[in-house]
Amino acid sequence: MVHVTVPTEPTDPARAPLARLARDTTPDNPWPLRLLSSKIEEYVAKMTHVWVEGQVVQFNRRPGSGMQYLSLRDVDADMSMSMSIFTRDLTALEKAAGAQVTEGARVVVHAKPRFWTKRGSLELRADDIRPVGVGDLLARIEQLRRVLAAEGLFAPERKQPLPFLPCAVGLVCGRNAKAEDDVLVNARTRWPGLPFVIREVAVQGAQAVHEVSAALQDLDADERVDVIVVARGGGAVEDLLPFSDEGLVRTAAAARTPIVSAIGHETDCPLLDLVADYRASTPTDAARRIVPDLAEETVGLDSARERLRAVLTARVEAEQRGLDQVRERPVMADPAIIVRDKAADLDQIRERVRRAVGAALSLARADLRADRARLTALSPQGVLDRGYAIVRKPGGEIITSAEDVTKGDLIEGLLASGRMVAQVVGATRPAPDAPDD
Repeated sequence: MVHVTVPTEPTDPARAPLARLARDTTPDNPWPLRLLSSKIEEYVAKMTHVWVEGQVVQFNRRPGSGMQYLSLRDVDADMSMSMSIFTRDLTALEKAAGAQVTEGARVVVHAKPRFWTKRGSLELRADDIRPVGVGDLLARIEQLRRVLAAEGLFAPERKQPLPFLPCAVGLVCGRNAKAEDDVLVNARTRWPGLPFVIREVAVQGAQAVHEVSAALQDLDADERVDVIVVARGGGAVEDLLPFSDEGLVRTAAAARTPIVSAIGHETDCPLLDLVADYRASTPTDAARRIVPDLAEETVGLDSARERLRAVLTARVEAEQRGLDQVRERPVMADPAIIVRDKAADLDQIRERVRRAVGAALSLARADLRADRARLTALSPQGVLDRGYAIVRKPGGEIITSAEDVTKGDLIEGLLASGRMVAQVVGATRPAPDAPDD
């Protein structure tokens, strides 16, 4: 049990007494920093031991020292805390576990929080430290895999096709790693001069998730980059844990640029492999997938050119044969034969038309003569030709009865040829009709 003695405040009759509780402080009556620190230290001292999980991010062993100091980082969030453990306890624990605590290891520790009032810092004083078992880690990854699969992050329809020939390739790899050379050499062997935008990051350890995620976001925003390769080249299960981190997997799923995962061997399957648009078994395999082989494409182009030439040659030859057949026709040997044949046909047609028109005209003339004869017989002129005359008054009124004129009237007579003028010297009226018996 830790006992805390609160420093005695000097008595100042001019000042009000310090507030007992934090909520009672005011701008005019604040707590001095030493009092706040002591209050925090008093509160932390009341906390019991607690089991905490984290990742070792800093650990510099101090040979000969009775105390070892290291830093623990949260496995999901960007926060860390200092921890100390007696050297004898750490040695005994490592001996019992058969393995040493190293940077990047995920551990659970049994510790009690401590607050240092002078520097205002919180640390953990551990008395037990245990590595997290691989089985537990794989079980957690499997649980996360099921959750992400249920969200559809691994669905085939989300996969983007890789470009046939990218303008530039983004490469996320370890610093001075062999995986970088594998990708660069093999890709440029297939397509010389292929541009790369490289981001060297930590590919294992506490900073791997943050650095790989940042590199993915940076390359995804680069308009030059058409495809991104994440290359590591395998490793122990513990080394590949960052590539199953939920935050990293979601960052990859949100990328607009196609991603090729090349971070393990055939037997490895971190979650990044499942969300990537293409999973390459090795960095060399990734290099083969992101660009075509120039030699193969050249052979393909040559073959296509030859096939095209053969097709065009066959077409030209077929058309030439058709022209030759047309040229061999008699009409092509003596083109005037067409004119002569058509001229004879035209003469025959002209004669048939002439005869047909002549016959039609003869019939029309005969019909016209008959019509004229009928009209002449029925017309006044025909009557006049038979010796009759049309008598009318000088005003043109036709005289049809003796009663229409009187003695001394002038009348005009129309004859078959010419006319005459006469004076009435007398008119005989018709006798009245005899009555019927």
